[in-house]
Amino acid sequence: MADFAAYLELSEEGGGSHKFYEVEIQGVTLTIRYGRIGDAGQSQVKAFPAFDKAKTEAEKKIREKRSKGYADAVKGERKKRAVTRRSVESRPAPVSSKRAPILWHYSSGSSAFGVFVDASLCWVGNQDGKVIAIDHAGTVQASFKLPDGVKCLVADTDWLYAGCDDGNVYDLTSKVPRVAYRIAEDVDILWIDIRDGVLGVADTGGKVHTFNHEDESCWTKPSKGSYGWMVRCDEIGVYHGAGNYVTMFDWEDGKIIWEQRTGGSVLFGWQEESSVYAACSDNLIYKFSKRGVQQTTYRCDAGVFSCATAPDGRYVFAGDNSSFLYCFDAAGKRLWKLATKFGSALSMQYFQERLYIVCTSGEFCCIDASEAAILAAEAGTVPEARKIEAARMAEVAPSAAVVTTTLAASGGSGVVVECVNEGGKVRVRVVSEGYNKDWHVQFPKDIREAGARYLVSEIRPSSSGGFYRAYGEIRKLVA
Repeated sequence: MADFAAYLELSEEGGGSHKFYEVEIQGVTLTIRYGRIGDAGQSQVKAFPAFDKAKTEAEKKIREKRSKGYADAVKGERKKRAVTRRSVESRPAPVSSKRAPILWHYSSGSSAFGVFVDASLCWVGNQDGKVIAIDHAGTVQASFKLPDGVKCLVADTDWLYAGCDDGNVYDLTSKVPRVAYRIAEDVDILWIDIRDGVLGVADTGGKVHTFNHEDESCWTKPSKGSYGWMVRCDEIGVYHGAGNYVTMFDWEDGKIIWEQRTGGSVLFGWQEESSVYAACSDNLIYKFSKRGVQQTTYRCDAGVFSCATAPDGRYVFAGDNSSFLYCFDAAGKRLWKLATKFGSALSMQYFQERLYIVCTSGEFCCIDASEAAILAAEAGTVPEARKIEAARMAEVAPSAAVVTTTLAASGGSGVVVECVNEGGKVRVRVVSEGYNKDWHVQFPKDIREAGARYLVSEIRPSSSGGFYRAYGEIRKLVA
């Protein structure tokens, strides 16, 4: 039995906060647990010189939470509230509709929002938390299973991240998913984007948040609208679509730089170097310059769930809520409209004359978007789509387990880093020679242990400088 314990909850009506905060002291050890009601949550453990000091710290934390609206509660009485899912109503295209030239498709098993494609792999993440990597030849190469639904997949140069409904953002770069960011307990993620280790998050309340490479909150700002499905980041700003507005915030301090109204609710966003695109419920995609000037609109025949562009906006692609795909030229002229066969495209990406979409059915499709293939499809000729069968491989779940090694066994390869306690927080710094010893290292949150040393395949400086980023395999050093 605990020597001291308290349990508080904050549950707001109308889809607001629904979270708990629990403190428990055993002897001189204080354990704080917090998170969404019904979940295991996250834990922090700290030892004190004496019970009285641990209790003083616990009471201080409890007072802080009470001042924010938390109240005493009985654990288990309130039930878990469903995580916000993107509400979609997709209509099938008429059977007689001309079909898009699908080269291959893979059934992920449930509705999917996450898609990312590069020269090596094609990734899909679905609402069951499943993340699959398929090579361009159509062979499944990796299978991950995250604890909850995947909201989106985003890349930051060589790093790939999955925003998850459990409130965490996972780094998928290595063989095992690792927690890269633990989003604040009261933030219900709708979408994320990332640039040079700094994370942008859109939430259900129409707010946008940024977090630095150490997972610390930088700033939080509201937009005029609610339910912000769009967030895109570049070196100067964060572009947020919420309700009927697109807003640009300054990257450094969150100051509003410009704000533009759209005719319908923003359902998706895309960006190119000098433009942002907002796909909206009023059947339009709005193109804005990054100075806030509306430039072009692209008209579909139904509400637009998703959009993407070819490099520099040469072509603009769209997926509507009636299971159709569109292509426009840069000036807004519609070039074609074809049915998907597998439902509405919830997310998409164009890559080297291929359009990759994830659908309401959970299907991940590769579409030949070359001019010749589209002309043939409009004439009624499409290739026989190849169905990719799921590979028989184990699904790798997130883990805090780390393989151990010794410096002797490593053969001198890799970079040594050390976890150090700085002001009550565990930071990571490089031990190996040739690196700036004052810089922190962006390092997985769930394997940090004060005093422990690790061997990392590579340590790379961030693009903007000031900190390093761990890349590749991580092994714990033992004597």
